[in-house]
Amino acid sequence: MVCVTGASGYIASWIVRFLLHRGYTVKATVRDPNDPKKIDHLLKLDGAKERLKLFKANLLEEGSFDSVVEGCEGVFHTASPFYHDVKDPHTELIDPALKGTLNVLNSCAKSPSLKRVVLTSSIAAVAYNGKPRTPDV
Repeated sequence: MVCVTGASGYIASWIVRFLLHRGYTVKATVRDPNDPKKIDHLLKLDGAKERLKLFKANLLEEGSFDSVVEGCEGVFHTASPFYHDVKDPHTELIDPALKGTLNVLNSCAKSPSLKRVVLTSSIAAVAYNGKPRTPDV
């Protein structure tokens, strides 16, 4: 069993698809498991009915991932806050992403079954306002 955070996102959706195809049971976190616009594509994946479990989790809430990572052998952490019209990138993107990653890792540290954690980055690392940070990019 594995966990994928931010499962409704682009990269995470592909990870979920791959894991289901390989026969894994996937515990997937999303902001709102009742929002069809965000989860329908996941529910339509082959194997989702049998092996995909959706969980609501809040990156900024300590302990929010404790029960989700419990029993998992691996965690793919892809969740990260991202907004297009950012005024203060450090406060609105970097601080929440850092706190969220630490919250997920703290939950992982409590799970004796966990063997691997994979961290991904965010598009915000290269273009927080939709434009490259330098004209050279």
